[in-house]
Amino acid sequence: MENGNREEHVDGRGVEDDSTDSELEELNAYVPLDIPPRDFSRRLVRSHSEPQKTSTRNRMEHSLRKGAHSPPIIQKQRNKVVTQILPRNVQGGDAADKITLVVDDTRFIVERSLFIAHPNTMLGRMFGSTMEYTTRNEKGEYEVARGISANVFKCILDYYKTGLINCPPSVQIPELREACDYLLIPFNAQVVRCQNLRDLLHELSNDGAKNQFQYFVEEYILPVMVSSAKKGDRECHIVILTDDDVVDWDEEYPPSMGEEYTHIVYSTSLYRFFKYFENRDVAKEVLKERGLKKIRLGIEGYPTHKEKIKQRPNGGRPEVIYNYVQRPFVRMSWEKEESKSRHVDFQCVKTKTGTPGLVEAVDEPAALAAAGAGPHPPAAILGADPEDIE
Repeated sequence: MENGNREEHVDGRGVEDDSTDSELEELNAYVPLDIPPRDFSRRLVRSHSEPQKTSTRNRMEHSLRKGAHSPPIIQKQRNKVVTQILPRNVQGGDAADKITLVVDDTRFIVERSLFIAHPNTMLGRMFGSTMEYTTRNEKGEYEVARGISANVFKCILDYYKTGLINCPPSVQIPELREACDYLLIPFNAQVVRCQNLRDLLHELSNDGAKNQFQYFVEEYILPVMVSSAKKGDRECHIVILTDDDVVDWDEEYPPSMGEEYTHIVYSTSLYRFFKYFENRDVAKEVLKERGLKKIRLGIEGYPTHKEKIKQRPNGGRPEVIYNYVQRPFVRMSWEKEESKSRHVDFQCVKTKTGTPGLVEAVDEPAALAAAGAGPHPPAAILGADPEDIE
């Protein structure tokens, strides 16, 4: 069949050419001038002439082949679109490694690999390989570190990224210390960087005092308590003297203020330790952790040697004057039945308030003393004459 507007023929390789002159002219507009039109590929001409008969995949290939001879401006635009898509595809694998943490109503998007690199911390254990200790909310987020502010948690994240904690002035050092202890993050001078050196050194001194007093307990205090327990005592009063202190009491006139029931520990290092008020607080917490009760720590006067004897004019017992030095002491108890009186309890009777004539039995004399029932007995001074007591 012949058609005036269309020419059909088959080349030597069996490829049918049914392109029209108008289509060839349109294609030649995109071909450089130095290439003759007769050298244009007949296969590419056919792809331009019948795009509606191709499938979706063929249409994509057709578009790429057509763009091979596009002007440079169009080619650059197509390349730009491709370069914008590729990074998003690459980042799709990294998105699975990112998790969202909710701390103090603030969301932090963090890479999970940061926590996996520190398995000894709490977050490292939570977001490890199994993630069996984590739960998500309805939005797929993880709520962690309850009770820690967002500013403090931001400082904590610096440790996972750089190995250092840069504490700004807006964050309090004790608050940061509590967060580090809770999240099992080391708190030392090699990790923490801050402007407030006083608070930082205070926390470091607390750590050093706790470790030091643990040694003092095992070396000096525990042997004395064991010695008291073997005698049946359930409490112990220890006075800490220096290594240079000398105790020389007169056997005929010893001190009569109860010092004979105290125990002495000679240790200049323990004496210097108890000079600081903060160290005494740390020591008290350590003794509480060891299960002891009724703990008292302070500084009191302790008699070391006799200075002189003062004779009384009426021929009474002479008054002995001792030299006292201020030394720290520690007192503790391991008595289990501390709520019960250690003395003989008498049944006391007091009148009920508001109802005359009715009485109520009270077995604990301490309850009457707390209520202010009856006058307190006068203090007794040992070794003094009755006329000297006011």
